[in-house]
Amino acid sequence: MLYGLKQAPRAWYAWIDSYFIGLGFSKSEVDPNLYQIVVEGKLLIIVLYVDDLILTGDELLILSCKDDLAEFEMKDLGLLHYFLGLEIW
Repeated sequence: MLYGLKQAPRAWYAWIDSYFIGLGFSKSEVDPNLYQIVVEGKLLIIVLYVDDLILTGDELLILSCKDDLAEFEMKDLGLLHYFLGLEIW
C-alpha cells in the first residue's frame, strides 16, 4: 500500500499516531514516539521506532494491546533483549 512511495514513512506515522490516539493513548510532550495510557491505575507505554513497537507496563494491558494490534501483520518477538544496539536486561 505505502511501500516505495516517497511519503510512505510520513503516511505510516500519521496513520499509526491517529490509531493510538483513537485507542485512548496520549502522546508524550517530550518524545513524539512515546505513547502512554492509564487504565484503572495501571500504566501501558508504547515506544514506536520506525516500524518497531516496544510495549511495557502492566501485563494484562500488554495482552489487551496485542489483541488490538492483531489486525496488523506483525510478529511478537517476546521479551526485549536487544534494541538499537543496546542490550536490555
